[in-house]
Amino acid sequence: MYFCNVLKTTFNKIISFPLVVFIRIYQWTISPLLPKNCRYEPTCSHYMVEALQVHGILKGLYLGVKRILRCHPWGGQGYDPVPPKK
Repeated sequence: MYFCNVLKTTFNKIISFPLVVFIRIYQWTISPLLPKNCRYEPTCSHYMVEALQVHGILKGLYLGVKRILRCHPWGGQGYDPVPPKK
């Protein structure tokens, strides 16, 4: 059982790594050129990276896209952390 969990965790990290790298490149190159307009803390890109690292590729991507879709003038605002893994 332990081996299966380790294998699943390793697989999720390998699969989500390219997406995390892409988001980090965005954070380092494009994001500093744009005005601050994220209504949430942590920002949507930081939220996406943390969601991918905590929940893996499928649920992390779902949570990140859901958060980005909520980030508009009529959406919420404030502190919105990534939910803990169950």
